[in-house]
Amino acid sequence: MSYTKEHWKGSVITSPLPPTLVSCAYGGKMNVLTVAWTGILCTRPPMTYISVRPERYSYELIKQSGEFVINLPTKEIVRAVDLCGVRTGAKVDKFAEYGLHAEEAADVSAPLIAECPVSIECKVKEIVPLGSHDMFIADIVGIDAAKELLDESGKLCLEKAGLIAYAHGGYFELGKQLGSFGYSVKKNKKRKSKVR
Repeated sequence: MSYTKEHWKGSVITSPLPPTLVSCAYGGKMNVLTVAWTGILCTRPPMTYISVRPERYSYELIKQSGEFVINLPTKEIVRAVDLCGVRTGAKVDKFAEYGLHAEEAADVSAPLIAECPVSIECKVKEIVPLGSHDMFIADIVGIDAAKELLDESGKLCLEKAGLIAYAHGGYFELGKQLGSFGYSVKKNKKRKSKVR
């Protein structure tokens, strides 16, 4: 199928994106904010980024500490994800108000969120001013994964987590798998027929 397209001016429409809960702490203050402008930048060394508006309460906490944690939320806490994106930590303790629990991280001072099955510990490498947002480029220094999502061989099975996606202003539950990396070029193994 091909599409007839209408041309619009440049805007932010890439989707879906992961609506993550980014936790941070500095100077005795702790907060969590919702960030969908995030992704992987590099495999070796493992690097990620988040883009945050400088006027956000968490911006200075991340800038001053040089650390943050990207927590991957599930469909069970989607309301908290939305609340953490529309309310400011300057006026409300989001952990207490929205039923989230902070846990100590192994490699950074920012907390993990207990209700998220995967937490990605990050140390800021560079801050790049872009316009409305500044991009925090960071090294991934640790991953905390729920044991409940590991199979017998220790492989992380994220499809069991109930993760969510954000697309064009809406939150969505992830659906069925359509393929896996490299499946389009993978050769089918021929079945050996039994000799009778």
